[in-house]
Amino acid sequence: MVEAFRVPLDEGDVADLRERLRRTRWPEPETVDDWSQGVPLAYVRELCRDWGEEYDFGFAGRLNAFPQFRADVDGVGVHFVHVRSPHAEALPLVLTHGWPGSVLEFLDVLGPLTEPEKHGGDPADAFHVVVPSLPGFGWSDKPALKIARVAELWDRLMVSLGYDRYGAQGGDWGAAVTNSLARFGRAVGVHVNFAPVRLTLDDPTPKERQALADLEEFRRSGSGYSAQQGTRPQTLGYGLTDSPAGQAAWIAEKFWAWTDNKGHPEDAVDRQKILDAISVYWFTATATSSARMYWENAERDLSTVDVPAGVSVFPKEIVRPSRRQAEQRYTDLRWFEELPVGGHFAALEQPGLFVEQVRGFFRLVR
Repeated sequence: MVEAFRVPLDEGDVADLRERLRRTRWPEPETVDDWSQGVPLAYVRELCRDWGEEYDFGFAGRLNAFPQFRADVDGVGVHFVHVRSPHAEALPLVLTHGWPGSVLEFLDVLGPLTEPEKHGGDPADAFHVVVPSLPGFGWSDKPALKIARVAELWDRLMVSLGYDRYGAQGGDWGAAVTNSLARFGRAVGVHVNFAPVRLTLDDPTPKERQALADLEEFRRSGSGYSAQQGTRPQTLGYGLTDSPAGQAAWIAEKFWAWTDNKGHPEDAVDRQKILDAISVYWFTATATSSARMYWENAERDLSTVDVPAGVSVFPKEIVRPSRRQAEQRYTDLRWFEELPVGGHFAALEQPGLFVEQVRGFFRLVR
């Protein structure tokens, strides 16, 4: 059963958040003058002050401007945005977010994807767009699921909506789901902006060596969140679910670490959108359930993807394969581009480039 849905926002919950923020017990400042120990105290205090005093809590309204639904998909409640194009021949497309993302990441690209002629595009590139909240995230149920099972739910959801043939796109965990959708036989193609592959080669180029060195540095100094979420998500969840300042800092750090910025996260993503992202996790109390995705999927799947594929590599992404590296996993690679700007949150940071990449790849496989 599919039911219409609107994101709720209770004034009592807003008042509770503001009170918790006022009563935050702050730690002492970091002992360095950069972000190497984590988010600086001054920035977290400033961000939380704005969250409690200036922020409009408009994330719900911004999302409620689009058609949303909740469906029981094989026993799992799935929340999703579903925007049909006015063009009947449009290609169905499922977009999947990751952590610490949500369906909000895609709001700026829904118009250009569904009605390209209104955004300088060609109607022939139109899509019917479905954007689900991952299980454990947003307004979907909170079961413990492996990626293959999530892909199965997505495939069943698309079929239930009347889409027996569709495209899939994703980043982060959404890329893993997208890759897994290839096995169902209904995906005309998959496009990812995050493509974990085996980066080791016998004769690496300078660019390939740099990408591998950057990945090793990430593993050394930037992967603590993944180790914690992948081993003790429940323990982490108590603090993040109880403390809005803790939840804000946990997510804001990733907007600094993973975006194409000049030293400050708001160089890449404005504060309202950062607070929108944090608010989704706070008001849905999904810190623990979203972290559990790492526990359930500790063994990462690097098996081949054998449907037509497209890979877009943004310069500040965690994993940046070369074309020949990507071809080892994506056996029918039709599209590969390295972009000049952008990072991990591609649709949020660079919506125009993101739309161009998606249109360009699916133009080849419609």
